[in-house]
This record gives sequence, structure tokens and C-alpha cells, in this order.
Amino acid sequence: MADLKVNYLGIELKNPIVVGANNMVYDLDKLKKMEEAGAAAIVFKSLFEEQIMLERLQMDDRLSEYDERNAEMVKLFPKMEHAGPEEYLMKLRMAVNALNIPVIASLNCVNKETWVDYAKKIEDMGVAGIEMNMYNIPADSLNAPDNIINDQIANVKAVCEAVSVPVSVKLSPFSSNALYLIHEFENAGAKGVIMFNRLFQPDIDIENQKMTFSDYTSHPEDNRIPLRYSGLLYGKVKSSIIANSGIHQGEDVIKMILAGADAVQVVSTLYKNKIEHIGTMLTDIEKWMDEKGYNNIHDFQGKLSQKYVDDPFAYKRAQYVDILMKSEDIFKKHPMV
Repeated sequence: MADLKVNYLGIELKNPIVVGANNMVYDLDKLKKMEEAGAAAIVFKSLFEEQIMLERLQMDDRLSEYDERNAEMVKLFPKMEHAGPEEYLMKLRMAVNALNIPVIASLNCVNKETWVDYAKKIEDMGVAGIEMNMYNIPADSLNAPDNIINDQIANVKAVCEAVSVPVSVKLSPFSSNALYLIHEFENAGAKGVIMFNRLFQPDIDIENQKMTFSDYTSHPEDNRIPLRYSGLLYGKVKSSIIANSGIHQGEDVIKMILAGADAVQVVSTLYKNKIEHIGTMLTDIEKWMDEKGYNNIHDFQGKLSQKYVDDPFAYKRAQYVDILMKSEDIFKKHPMV
């Protein structure tokens, strides 16, 4: 039988399928089902500093709503404070204690001090690693790109120096040079990179003329971007390369590993095909490996990366020119109506 073991941030995993951060992790029964289905590790849902800040403001507004409405009573409620990340930490510890596979925490913060403070608290929960979720939409036109990049690198360095567990970085695909950033994160101490963050995109309902947020799940074609960058990175970084987004079937996992990924994260396919689908994906990977004569993952990892493919432009923009030159053949296969 094929050996599916992989290295993830320096942690040996039984196979390359990791469940990415999602809402199901708050349900211990679902977590155990993921483990039983064959998941090699779990990434716990992100702790967002902005969410805690918003909840604090909402709580303060509600508690002070009826203040000073009576001359003899300045405050209606006694002094109370938001619990901060404590509820999240409690759920995280419960998940760590309930499972026999590694649990990796995900964290997204705004301030450097909070990155470090929350990372230390998370480490105390017994996690196997911390994933720094760089979910950020620049909305300030006066904030120079260099400032954003330097802040991110500084935050990664600060967290890596503050904790002893391995730290990985989950990137947004919207970057002028993701490869540069990944090298800088590695120099700052990161042990892995997750490509890429799936940002919730806004939409507009023209009938009711309001903003909507629909279709959160990924589609198989979404895996082309992480595939490209896995192929470009293989052999050029020491960090673990983790592909994320659009990985729905066993064949998608195989593609990512052929390109150079060490492992993958899956979420949307669990919502669409149920948690048990993890087992189907693993079976498909094993069957393919047996058919091709591969004994372990390393036998074919990176085989089709930029490092080894014959076409030096396979992962570069020049391939786009080649496709344009063959456009007549494409239109013959897909005639316009």
C-alpha cells in the first residue's frame, strides 16, 4: 500500500489532506468525523481581532444605551467588559483535547502587539502550530505598498520569535510579488506558506439594490493559481508549500503535489460532498499511486514543477503568448454560436 506521509511545517502527517479553517470546527462531533474520515490535521477557525473589537463596541453601546436617563442613576448596568479571546481559546482547547491529530490555530490581527499577545495565548492551548491569516483588503490610498509589506514581515518575525511552535503564513493572491513575500516570511522565521486566502467577494443585487455576499465556496478551477505558485516555489524555499482553494477531488491533490506542494487544505468540498469525502479522496490518491508505481509522496512531488519540466516557460506569462498563437485551434474545439 502506498505511503502517504508528508512533512507539514516540520510536523509529520499521515497524509497530505488538512482540513482548512471553517465554521464546522466548533462542532466536536464534526471534528471527530473529520479525523475518522482520514484528515491528517485540522486548522481551527481564525481568531479575528477585528471581530473582538467590533463585539466590544457593540457591547459597550448596548450597556450604555439607557445611561443618564434618570437623575438619580448614571448607569443602568454594572461595569462589565468583553471577555476578549477567552471564548475562542476555550473552544480551541476543547478541540485539541478531543483529537489525536494535530490542531493548528489560525490568527488574524490588526496590531503588532495583539499578534504577539494572542499567539502566546494560543500556544498555551497545546496547538501544533499557528497559521497567520493575512486577510487584509487595503482601503487606504495613502498607505504605501512598502509600508504594508514591511508591517507584515515585522509581524511574522515578532510572532515567530514569541512562540516555540511552527508558524505558517496564509497569503492573499493579490500581491505584486508573492514569491518575494514568501522568501521574506521564510527569512523572518515562517515554516510554511498557504496559497491562497479565499477572500469573501462582495456582489450587488440589482433588483433590491443592495450589497450581497454569496457563493462562499470554491470551484475546481480556482486551484489553478495555487498550482502555478506551487510549481514556481518547489525547490526554491525550505518552507512547507501548502495549496489551498479549489481542491475538491483526489486528482486535485495529486496535481498540487506533482506541481510541488507538500500538502493541501480542503474546506468547500466538505460542505459540498460531506466530511466522509476525505476518505474517497485518499482512496483515489492511493489507487493512482499504485497504478503509477509510486511508493510514497516524495516519489512524485515536484515532478512537474518549474524545476523539472522541459518547457522553461510552463509557469510563466510567456505561455499566454503560446496560447494566443494557437487560438484558432482553441476556437475549432469550442466554436462560437
